[in-house]
Amino acid sequence: MSYSAAVEGLLARGHELLPAHRVPRRKFDLEQMRLLAAELGHPERQFRSVLIAGTNGKGSTAATLASILQSAGYRTGLYTSPHLSRLNERIQINRELISEDHFARLYFRVDEAGARLLKAGKLAQPPSFFEAMTAVAFAHFAEQNVDLAVLEVGMGGRLDATNIVDPLLSIITDISLDHMEWLGQTVAEIAREKAGILRPGGTMITLPQHPDANRVLGECAMTLEVNGINAAEYMPQPHASTSHAFRDSEYDITLMGSVVRVSPALAGVHQHRNTALAIAAAVELCNTHGYKLNTDAILSGINTANWPGRLELFQRTGQRCAVLLDVAHNPAGAWTLRSAVTNLPGFARRTLLFGCLRDKAYAEMAQILFPVFDCVLLSPVDSSRSASAGDLLAAAAPLGTQAQAVDSPRAGLNLALRDAAPADLVVCAGSIYLVGPIRDDLIAPSENAL
Repeated sequence: MSYSAAVEGLLARGHELLPAHRVPRRKFDLEQMRLLAAELGHPERQFRSVLIAGTNGKGSTAATLASILQSAGYRTGLYTSPHLSRLNERIQINRELISEDHFARLYFRVDEAGARLLKAGKLAQPPSFFEAMTAVAFAHFAEQNVDLAVLEVGMGGRLDATNIVDPLLSIITDISLDHMEWLGQTVAEIAREKAGILRPGGTMITLPQHPDANRVLGECAMTLEVNGINAAEYMPQPHASTSHAFRDSEYDITLMGSVVRVSPALAGVHQHRNTALAIAAAVELCNTHGYKLNTDAILSGINTANWPGRLELFQRTGQRCAVLLDVAHNPAGAWTLRSAVTNLPGFARRTLLFGCLRDKAYAEMAQILFPVFDCVLLSPVDSSRSASAGDLLAAAAPLGTQAQAVDSPRAGLNLALRDAAPADLVVCAGSIYLVGPIRDDLIAPSENAL
């Protein structure tokens, strides 16, 4: 029952979004997850939780809220997806990853529970990869008696495996077009799926966004008699930032009756929205649910939040140029990255290393990103869903971009660093499957254990 055996067992379940040849597409529903949780003794009922859905920003919001709670002294669970390097990154308590031994023990407990249900005819199919991962997270948080778990929805909301909890708060971040095959062809259809995490008489925290998303969220909230909280009061006033748009952005807000200065640890002005959502959630947890979250704890949590691979800048060292990592995986994320790159001053030449999944809008992302770079390297990523280098070259061709195919993300990084001067910038983006291995190499080239 080793960690490697647990990882092998999980990966053998396949990817829910990519059926095997001649295997029907998996049907998503919550009944299977509820049956699995019941077989495990309903761990999801043994801790309090906050549930976060959205297209972009839900991971950053989750990490920031968890950091706030930890700063206030609470034992805080954090469940996110996907991971950058290792599966157990997805399950943390106070920033400590679930140990390999605990992960393995809980995984095989979940595996055995699923096998019993299958044998009894209660399940029509084995628990999926994400269902099993989510069950492991729930079991870990229950065993460790967390004070609250911050849970990031994997995809959508209504039918996501995380949605069997009864959350204290439902947070909905910015909604845009992504996973359209599964969630719908319009922002309104996707918003309705995200609104599936709302509960009758519950609380929704969100920000004004796309008009169609606003309309749908408002309709769902009214139908369910949800208490809607607008986090806009925790956004900076226009032009309130004291520095440029990428790093060290500070601004003043009114928080709990006092004007305070916010200094987010996470880079990019887009993080102001995610930070505002986390603040609004913290205030609501304090006002309504008895959590003791004062101004100092909230500011400390924001100032120390950690969410790797999101506009993460590795500064130039010696003869090596600066490297910026970002898991921009859809057009909205690409626009955010483009804005950040164009607001990074002082670089002589910019190179982009790009790779993504073939079910993403890579042609649109190419139109957004490629024109602002001097050179573009295109790589497949380590996933059965990867877009090929040929697909990406075809997307680049109409743009007149100087593009070159490489065999792998690591080969692309080596080429980019070899050709770059110390004053240049290399940006690696497009998929977590590209950013993850590159980040491993930048941090510890000899310790690239997946």
